Amino acid sequence: MTFAPVPYSQLNARQRENFNFHKVAARLADYGFHSLRLTDDWQGADFIACHIDGQTFLKVQLKARLFLDKKYVGKDIHIAFLQGGDCFLYPHDELLGLVLDNGALDAESERWRVHGQRHWRNPPAWGMAFLAKFKF
Repeated sequence: MTFAPVPYSQLNARQRENFNFHKVAARLADYGFHSLRLTDDWQGADFIACHIDGQTFLKVQLKARLFLDKKYVGKDIHIAFLQGGDCFLYPHDELLGLVLDNGALDAESERWRVHGQRHWRNPPAWGMAFLAKFKF
């Protein structure tokens, strides 16, 4: 049998989500986490990451980029995404607090106001500074 990598661009949306889950889960395994994929978004999470300490459990939502959504507020959700060779896993509400405090999300932000979401394909400088402590 010969193995050949499949370009990410050739994957459909569901295949990309599966790919991203396995990449993030593999990275988390290096830090003592076992990841359990959920069949539906339980309390907003795509998967649960359980640490070997037996006390740390993270509800994780997979995204393709830096992302905020009103439906995750107050649910103790962590957002995971891949960018290049880097993996990021950050607490949603901590990012929301930073964005609100810095005025980067206000009444002028139509996507937030109308759809309850805001995302950045390429995080701005303040976003990269925030993400630096959540890169693994």
